[in-house]
Amino acid sequence: MIKKLNDTVWTGFGIGMLVPGVLVGITWFVMQQVSYLAKADLLLICCIGINAVLLKYFFKQNKENLGRGVLGATFIWGIAFFIYKVRQ
Repeated sequence: MIKKLNDTVWTGFGIGMLVPGVLVGITWFVMQQVSYLAKADLLLICCIGINAVLLKYFFKQNKENLGRGVLGATFIWGIAFFIYKVRQ
């Protein structure tokens, strides 16, 4: 399935935004439901850290442009998390 993906930065950016976005959404919901996890921001960092695994995988598959897109999305997620922490 990965071999069928277009090796473009925008495809990688979309993957890099979508995968952590879904994981952050699920984690956020669980954090709101379980009071013990309400301040467990490390879970959110782990959701963003999944992009590192994607990045390594795409570079191993010689899909450099996909990796660059994921890297750009990781920076945006990092900035979003920083803003979240500053506002808290």
